[in-house]
Amino acid sequence: MPSPKKVKKLNRAQAEAIFERFHEIEPEPKGELDYINAYTLLVAVVLSAQATDAGVNKATKRLFELAPSPEAMVALGVEQITELVKTIGLYRGKAKNVFALSQILLDQHGGEVPDNREALEALPGVGRKTANVVLNIWFKQPTIAVDTHLFRVGNRTGLAPGKTPLAVELALQKQIPERFMLHAHHWLILHGRYICKARKPECWRCPISEWCLFEPKSPLPRAA
Repeated sequence: MPSPKKVKKLNRAQAEAIFERFHEIEPEPKGELDYINAYTLLVAVVLSAQATDAGVNKATKRLFELAPSPEAMVALGVEQITELVKTIGLYRGKAKNVFALSQILLDQHGGEVPDNREALEALPGVGRKTANVVLNIWFKQPTIAVDTHLFRVGNRTGLAPGKTPLAVELALQKQIPERFMLHAHHWLILHGRYICKARKPECWRCPISEWCLFEPKSPLPRAA
């Protein structure tokens, strides 16, 4: 990730106002990856690294029909998994990781997805961000998964400036009121994906622009 431009940091009252606004707009935001159970959620998140959710959903539709469990995935084998996910970036390595983590779940966890970070991060292809997503969505733990969108929003707005994803994650944990922690990840990722875009943030329709420290704000585009 590129080094963020240094910005001032919002105070706790401003951060609280931002999440109050997010909550007013969408009280229970949802992620955009398709999944059936904890296992398919884990696989989908592993496959989503450096790929779009829409692209992953297209590939996993058939994959999850054939293999909704670790047992079924291992039975498919690496070659068939690879064939099914070949439309996703870095698919060969991801297919190997999906097969390997499925085998480990069978061997070490009774075929169940563990509900703790240490065990999740021990699985092939699972880092802190992936573990946080699974813990948040499936196990309802108040974790923050910092992807490129959250990293950008945290730094650009002044909500949680940091030079690394972990620094932004820790800063967000201090800034976000406890009552908003469970949904904070989804509010921020959707905001970064659809409004606070990388190249051209759509500040003219941003619901939190009054607190955001980004300058200059992007104006409403002129009609063609």
